[in-house]
Amino acid sequence: MSSPKRKHAGIERELIRTLTFACETAKSEIVGFQWLTHEVDYERFPQSLLVTWMFDSEASRARSLASSDKARMLELTLAAFDEVGISVSSIAEHVAFSVERPARGKRGQGH
Repeated sequence: MSSPKRKHAGIERELIRTLTFACETAKSEIVGFQWLTHEVDYERFPQSLLVTWMFDSEASRARSLASSDKARMLELTLAAFDEVGISVSSIAEHVAFSVERPARGKRGQGH
């Protein structure tokens, strides 16, 4: 594995670890929060890094974004980035909030 790929793999492992902690913390604090995911293009890192917080319904998402939960999710994301050594100028530019859409014809699938 070449050096840049090795470096990216190390960052990815650490990011998954720190975001998993953020996710588990949020599950116990934020009503309706389900899980989070991230995407990144390492050719444009860290500008391309985006963490998406997923909710069980639009009502839960809207309620969280209108409350102190939004600041808490940004805080947890920033802490995850900081622990990995990822510096961004505005954490809000690297965070999105969405609603989990159930797969067609499938019911009761949990995460």
